[in-house]
Amino acid sequence: MSISQEKIDVLIPAIEKDLVVLPYVIKGIRKNVRHPIGSIYIVSPESAKIRELCEKKDCQFVDEQTVLPLTKKDIRYSSPRFERSGWMLQQLLKYAGDQVCKENAFLTMDAGTVLIRPHVFKDDGKTVYYYREWSQPEYFRMHRRLLGRKKHAPVSFVAHYMLFEKDKLARLKKKIEARHGAPWYQAILRNTDKTKLYGFSEFETYGNFVYSKYPETLVLVPTRNRHLKTSIQSLSAARKKRLAARYRSLSFHARKSYFRKKRPDAQ
Repeated sequence: MSISQEKIDVLIPAIEKDLVVLPYVIKGIRKNVRHPIGSIYIVSPESAKIRELCEKKDCQFVDEQTVLPLTKKDIRYSSPRFERSGWMLQQLLKYAGDQVCKENAFLTMDAGTVLIRPHVFKDDGKTVYYYREWSQPEYFRMHRRLLGRKKHAPVSFVAHYMLFEKDKLARLKKKIEARHGAPWYQAILRNTDKTKLYGFSEFETYGNFVYSKYPETLVLVPTRNRHLKTSIQSLSAARKKRLAARYRSLSFHARKSYFRKKRPDAQ
């Protein structure tokens, strides 16, 4: 694994429920990202607990209300079966990372994914995009509504982390705004089918945009991510070593939290 000399920032949207995994996410970044790191920004609702973690881990706390002119309450992405407003807000916060981060490129991470092997995001002048083989069809329908064209990449960019470059991200947002005559975040919210559990992917949209416009600037590398149902605290060093022989990252997302609990009197 090569080492890049390009300095990058890191941006992680988080909420208090992520505090179980978040310290390990930060540790994995510092150990396995083969770039000089400027700052690690934790974007969160106001939280004394997350502020305390940021101070302990030498990260920068950012109040999410200072990043976008909307909050979770403004999104209203829910149904009797699921609640996804916070999930959508975190994706929009990643796209607004160019207003937070100082470096020209910044790594966005899901707060439940831990890197367990070295990663480089710039290799011989090209950007490395980690990918998987499967995705959600609605992500591509949304991509077409937003940008007016089909997806181009033969793979999925939903790898739980991605390097965003400010110039390319700005061009994507400008294209969305020009097509829809509205701020990019409003265009995304208006075009997302909120009856779908998986309505929009920030990684799929940005990745396919870059793949179609700047194919010569990227390299595709399989992500090899593993989702674990066990807690990260119960993961022994021996098992982690065995997993690292096959996988590059581990995810501990609490996916059941997306679904609403049935009332006792519900039929």
